[in-house]
Amino acid sequence: MCRFYSIIHKEPEGGYSAEVPSLPGCYTDGETLEEVKANLREAIQLYLEATEEDYENLPSGSSVLEVSV
Repeated sequence: MCRFYSIIHKEPEGGYSAEVPSLPGCYTDGETLEEVKANLREAIQLYLEATEEDYENLPSGSSVLEVSV
């Protein structure tokens, strides 16, 4: 199980938007707080699935290295 921190913004025109700073380009929105939270889970899942597919299509001779600091 992975944990990601997200930032949820209350929009002036109504509803909410959310972003995951550690996943560039991972954004979503929703009319209610519950909806934006559900959409956020789905957005993270889709983001991670897309990233896995990108790794499968690396050019020959490339590799992925996970680095922890």
